[in-house]
Amino acid sequence: MICALRHSVEGPFGPVTLHQEGGVITKLTWGADPGDGSALLSRVAEQLENYFQNRPYRFDFPLDWGTGLNAAVRRAMAAIPHGQTATYGQIAKSIGAPAQAVGQACGANPLPIVIPCHRVTGAGWFGGFSAPGGVETKAALLRHEGALLL
Repeated sequence: MICALRHSVEGPFGPVTLHQEGGVITKLTWGADPGDGSALLSRVAEQLENYFQNRPYRFDFPLDWGTGLNAAVRRAMAAIPHGQTATYGQIAKSIGAPAQAVGQACGANPLPIVIPCHRVTGAGWFGGFSAPGGVETKAALLRHEGALLL
């Protein structure tokens, strides 16, 4: 049996909890859920705190990308630079999938912020966001990165 470990981080949008199974980060959940932690979780927490504090950061740790279309969409989202956005259609075209399927994969992203689904928008609309606060949280994350100036 693989032991799941957790570590919570306080951020400007409320607490988030990182989850680790084996040697990889498997999900980020909204809210505090303190656990035993690990060296890997501490490293990831430091990188996330740097992101929250607008300090230089790079998410460079092992994570679960998933499989198939979800993995392709997650890798495409991870390639969107800090402070920029891409549309569902742009990602769909780059991976050869329908935009609706990209939207569903974005909504199923288990690692928001780390795999930045908040950076994906519709062509003429903002798009959804599955975190508490919905699109308000998405807008706050984009403002935090300087990608949304409203």
